[in-house]
Amino acid sequence: MNLPTQLTVLRIILTPLFLFFIFYDGIVFKIIALIVYIIASITDHYDGYYARKLGAVSKLGKFLDPLADKILVSSALVAFNILGFIQLWIVIVIVVRDFLITGLRSYALFKNQQVVTTYIAKVKTTVQMVSVFIIFVILIAKHLAIESGTGLSVIHFLERIHFVNILMFMVAALTAYTGIHYFVKNSTHVKSIFKDCYRAIRPSDS
Repeated sequence: MNLPTQLTVLRIILTPLFLFFIFYDGIVFKIIALIVYIIASITDHYDGYYARKLGAVSKLGKFLDPLADKILVSSALVAFNILGFIQLWIVIVIVVRDFLITGLRSYALFKNQQVVTTYIAKVKTTVQMVSVFIIFVILIAKHLAIESGTGLSVIHFLERIHFVNILMFMVAALTAYTGIHYFVKNSTHVKSIFKDCYRAIRPSDS
């Protein structure tokens, strides 16, 4: 297993650790969860960087890299929903889109075929990760403000204008758009999947 793939696997391993700390009571554990999330997010940059620098692009890496991103981001969004920070429908839109795309990529790799990856899809991943970071900071700031009794006016302002909901609505819209764009660009694979499914369920002539 090469270095880029090791970094990708590390991102997957860090996800349950991040979830453990975010659900643990106490502001210290929330801060630790944020640190773990930041480290995991950084590996997303460096696995791609070293894959290009070392010429170590592999089929396993191509599969695991976007999957690791989706596992990390989806886990964070589910956690935020459970904590009451974001709405469920937003989580569903983002998670369903991301794992449908993962299914499409897995099918193409299984068939030894190329998938078309667009620049906007990469931007989407960055926007998702940054948005999770922003919400994380707000969550921690709210806990600190409540404990100290100061700075609550800023938190109340953000809650009054529904900042997190607006932010995540834009993220969900971008995610949905890139999903549609991805399926259109890879329509050949989509048609092939439907054909294979039809052959699998078609009654035998015998």
